[in-house]
Amino acid sequence: MPSPALSDIRARNWLIVAAILLVQALALWWAGRNPICTCGYVELWHGALDSGNSQHLADWYTPSHIIHGFLFYALGWLVLRRRPPGERLILAVVLEAAWEVLENSPIIIDRYREATIALGYTGDSIVNSVTDVAWMALGFAFARRAPVWATVAVAIAFELVALYVIRDNLTLNIVMLVAPSDAIRAWQGAL
Repeated sequence: MPSPALSDIRARNWLIVAAILLVQALALWWAGRNPICTCGYVELWHGALDSGNSQHLADWYTPSHIIHGFLFYALGWLVLRRRPPGERLILAVVLEAAWEVLENSPIIIDRYREATIALGYTGDSIVNSVTDVAWMALGFAFARRAPVWATVAVAIAFELVALYVIRDNLTLNIVMLVAPSDAIRAWQGAL
């Protein structure tokens, strides 16, 4: 029996990714998340540091999701190098979608409120959560095609720009969730 054509495999992979995103959206809906911002509209970019964060298609936390894609690509390359990139992308989408569902659970929302400067954080809208996974996939695709040095440079630039503009980034987010620091929280709150 002949093997399926590459285009058939790619189409199947994208259908699987779409199904994962649908399951993610339905899980968030079932958990009571708002489909869109309670403001009643969706912005392509929301740059203000207010209740609109994590409610629109992109905000200052979008670079951290792109970096997730870089990291998932690297992890897949290290651990699953013999598997096709499409399968590694599917696994990355599963992991990111699972994190998005967990991130929007009361236990993680409460942890953000306790440990970080996100005192008024109420969770993501469904559209933001699903696009966060899409941003991760974009980061995965970039890391797959770009030289390692370029991916590392972009990740560092994203982290430094976010640190400068909003005094937060993926690194600080992880630190504050795992081992909160009063000094970091005070510095972040001085913005």
